[in-house]
Amino acid sequence: MADKRPIGVFDSGIGGLTVLREIWRATPSEGTIYFGDNSRTPYGTKSASTVRKYSLQNLKFLETFDVKMIVIACNTASAYAYEEVAKHAKVPVVEVITPGADAACRATKNGRIGIIATGATVGTGVYKDAITARAKDLADEGINAEALKDIKIFQKACPMFVSLAEEGWWDNEIARMTAGEYLEPLKAEGIDTLVLGCTHYPLLAKVIGEVMGPDVKLINTGVAVAGTVKDILEKNLLGSDETDPVRKFYTSDDPAMFEQVASPFLGQGLPSGTLHVTTDRYEV
Repeated sequence: MADKRPIGVFDSGIGGLTVLREIWRATPSEGTIYFGDNSRTPYGTKSASTVRKYSLQNLKFLETFDVKMIVIACNTASAYAYEEVAKHAKVPVVEVITPGADAACRATKNGRIGIIATGATVGTGVYKDAITARAKDLADEGINAEALKDIKIFQKACPMFVSLAEEGWWDNEIARMTAGEYLEPLKAEGIDTLVLGCTHYPLLAKVIGEVMGPDVKLINTGVAVAGTVKDILEKNLLGSDETDPVRKFYTSDDPAMFEQVASPFLGQGLPSGTLHVTTDRYEV
């Protein structure tokens, strides 16, 4: 029997919409409820305990829609709060870090993997740890073992990419100059795989790809997450072939401002009909 319940997705703001876009592409008949916690963004400057509190409040809000899955479309919340959210949720929970790490380990040919993210994400080392652990597991299983037997991981914080993405400056000279400055050290290390470890960064993929060259595989974590979501749904949670699935948006800030900034992240002239909600009223 088809499971028509929607998928719940939350992020500290609008970056998670790039993940939502990939979920739509992978599972076009599934309904989604998206919550952007714009009034409390960024999570990266908050303590781990605060991020866990916010994430649990977001979970409780999304659970009011009887969702069948939770997607944490935020790197900071994935790093700090995944285990707490998974413990309290009544449904499967997917975060953004593990799927991206898995995709990177499967893609590399020379075992030299780069990670670009915000300063906060780089500072946690969460992607480096996830890639190291996943590389060991895959190598033990005989998957891409030759490349993964002695991996080297190189990280670079690229904070200005977030501002460029939100300004819509994805393909201009400023973006190219910024990308060249940030990425040159990674090019010098001879990486063949680059993880886009921030949900804003896929919007700059064209420029990043031009700077890195055709021999470097870019890992869009949103695509990896969408693949994980689809795999879980196919086990027993797939919805019916809805031609017009429910797609609702909520923000803790001004809905009009959310829609103005968010629309390019989805690339479909959406969202519309966004509503305001305050999740800090939920007890955790």
